[in-house]
Amino acid sequence: MTEPLLSVDNLRTYFSTEEGIVRAVDGISFDLAPGERRGVVGESGSGKSVTAMSIMGLIEPPAGEIVTGEILFRGQNLLSLGEDEMQDIRGGQIAMIFQDPMTALNPVYTVGDQLVETIVLHQDVSKTEAREIAIQALDDVQIPNAKEKLFDYPHQFSGGMRQRVMIAMGLSCNPELLIADEPTTALDVTTQAQIMDLMLQLADDRGTAVLLITHDLGVVAGFCDTVQVMYAGGIVEAGTADDIFYNPQHPYTWGLLGSMARLDAVQQDRLHSIAGTPPSVIDLPPGCRFRPRCAFATDICGRILPQLREAGNEGQTVACHHADEMDLKTLAVDSSDRIVKQDEVVS
Repeated sequence: MTEPLLSVDNLRTYFSTEEGIVRAVDGISFDLAPGERRGVVGESGSGKSVTAMSIMGLIEPPAGEIVTGEILFRGQNLLSLGEDEMQDIRGGQIAMIFQDPMTALNPVYTVGDQLVETIVLHQDVSKTEAREIAIQALDDVQIPNAKEKLFDYPHQFSGGMRQRVMIAMGLSCNPELLIADEPTTALDVTTQAQIMDLMLQLADDRGTAVLLITHDLGVVAGFCDTVQVMYAGGIVEAGTADDIFYNPQHPYTWGLLGSMARLDAVQQDRLHSIAGTPPSVIDLPPGCRFRPRCAFATDICGRILPQLREAGNEGQTVACHHADEMDLKTLAVDSSDRIVKQDEVVS
């Protein structure tokens, strides 16, 4: 088997606040193979972006701290590296596209200056050579008049064009891993499709692995090979995209899928919402963290936190006590206000 490009093991990232300790990421583990496209989905506050920031080494103590775990990239533990060593990897071997390009780009420098600085930092080239690479990078992301656009400032670009600049910057050094944190959040749907198609094509051409963080399951369905579903700082289900969309095992995953409009449906049913809100990661409930919102919870769910284990298809994992006991997909809640009695769904 191919060795993982990235291996995250028991990662816990906590933040200290006046209200208490925020367990933003609380014991997650996953592997990413070379060239793999993995989607990370879940509601806001589930720990998706903090996972990315932890991988990039952007958690700054004392406010934030990685308290346990390993992040292995090509077998090297990133958490053991100093800032100078991490700087060589960040932006070169691992690149990140942030969800708001206007705040990620420096408004007082031209786009060309910022691209050239990145290329010179991570490649053994002169500024003249870096400028040619930057022009080609802008041309690759389909920005017209790339040579002239080098002299423009970020505010002179539209939202979609700024995101293209971020993709160009991320891929200009041919990284092995690209982390995209909600790259299409602020864009209209047409531009979203263009950006995702462009990023997919460029990643495929370069053989780049992609970790895509998003709340848009439609984007995941068209882009990702594998998916991990996060909730309250943990992974509740993981598998191939087909596993997640056609054979989901966790009630939270079914809830997310039930809120999606299906274009292939013969008759559109009413969309459902998941009752309640995610718990505070300062004061997590005992047992299963999804239990207060789950119509299928039983006594054991309130006592023991379920761990990821194999269920469903081969290689698919789920953190649910009852995943093997019943076909919950046939017992989906008809509407957000319907109550399913536990003795109707648990034998």
